[in-house]
Amino acid sequence: MEGGSPGKLHRGAVLELSATARPNFLLLTPVCVFLGAAAARYADPGAGTALALALILAGALLAHISVNMLNEYEDFRSGLDSITRRTPFSGGSGTLPGNPRLAGHTLAAGVIALVGTMGIGLYFTLQLGLALVPLGALGVLVVATYSTHIVRAPLACLVAPGLGFGLLMVTGTALALTGHYSGTTAAASLLPFFLVSNLLLLNQFPDVEADRRVGRRHLPIVLGRRRSGLVYGAMLAATYATIVAAVLVGQFPPPALLGLITLIPAVPVSVGVYRHADEIEALTPLLRLNVLITLATPVLVGVGFLVG
Repeated sequence: MEGGSPGKLHRGAVLELSATARPNFLLLTPVCVFLGAAAARYADPGAGTALALALILAGALLAHISVNMLNEYEDFRSGLDSITRRTPFSGGSGTLPGNPRLAGHTLAAGVIALVGTMGIGLYFTLQLGLALVPLGALGVLVVATYSTHIVRAPLACLVAPGLGFGLLMVTGTALALTGHYSGTTAAASLLPFFLVSNLLLLNQFPDVEADRRVGRRHLPIVLGRRRSGLVYGAMLAATYATIVAAVLVGQFPPPALLGLITLIPAVPVSVGVYRHADEIEALTPLLRLNVLITLATPVLVGVGFLVG
């Protein structure tokens, strides 16, 4: 399926196009930027300015919008949209099958958003030097290739979301604010690394059959849902082990242990994912709780940094 060339859009079409950015999922970006900024402030209380933080958030949101829109376009182009069983947490927005004329606009908007991210990255590079370049280059590579290449490589597909929101977004935020790397921000970046990789991993469970038909090869396809559930549990455990270990070695302040509060839903979710791995209806409430865990844990740790 191919969309036509982009042309002028009326107001209603613009609203429809905005749905391909998946706005309901964009909350993850300010959560990760908040964690990076809180870690940076803990490591260096005088770090950054309000303008710098606003630009960082804008760049991060543009990157997230770009990967979402490029993914929407690729899912439509490949035909995946027409065979996917959607849930509130997986399967994309479903906008383009009903509005094929927007496909070209979606691709163009995704590219423009990525260029905007690169422009903000260039601004910080001119301000701070070349330290940001490796992170920025990796980020552009992940955004540009996620929907076309990374989704066909199981290990890369597993870790790419965590790299994007953990290593790149959290560490990049702190680096842009302080001008240097630190053990604290490196440890903080591990939390979204595990949580966001897990978020995408679990959201792939309902899509196994459809994804296989269009040539994707992620972990639930290669290992099966049940064994992928074990990977999910291990990465969730690694999240909380990271918080405890970072406090013990002095990289996090003791109030960062607030992040352990989400163990309360995390334990039954992990058990439920393993038990009901092949029961999509039973997984739906677990997908919802997993989103809560993914958002709340970094926020609670970030609050711990500010209190500490």
